[in-house]
Amino acid sequence: MSAEVEFIAADATVQQAAELMGELDVGGLPVGTPADLRGVVTDRDLLYRVIAAGRDPAAMRVRDAMTTPAIGCRASDDLRVAMDLMTAQNFRRLPVQDAQGKVVGWVTLADIARRLLVDEPAVQQALRGVTEPPG
Repeated sequence: MSAEVEFIAADATVQQAAELMGELDVGGLPVGTPADLRGVVTDRDLLYRVIAAGRDPAAMRVRDAMTTPAIGCRASDDLRVAMDLMTAQNFRRLPVQDAQGKVVGWVTLADIARRLLVDEPAVQQALRGVTEPPG
């Protein structure tokens, strides 16, 4: 997970959210503050709820485009919990919260993929099988 998390305010415009996502090169942002997570806004939210709906991104507020409730995992959870949540909810990213509900990190599919590539012998063996010439 990434421990450095950028938030967007619920009353920010969708355009501001899109600009921030572009600056940070991310596909989603938590909405609110670490202690008050209101939701999550993603590039897909912007595409379907703003662009496809013909809404004005300079006038529309993040609160009107974000996904709620914000579903996350706990910092103490096993990686499998995050993976199961992401699979069940069809999410690509999750806020990571401490026992009091404060956001302490952000985990993405890319984070999980990197972890599996490094730590899982079965994944490494399968990749070698498809990338190395038969010997």
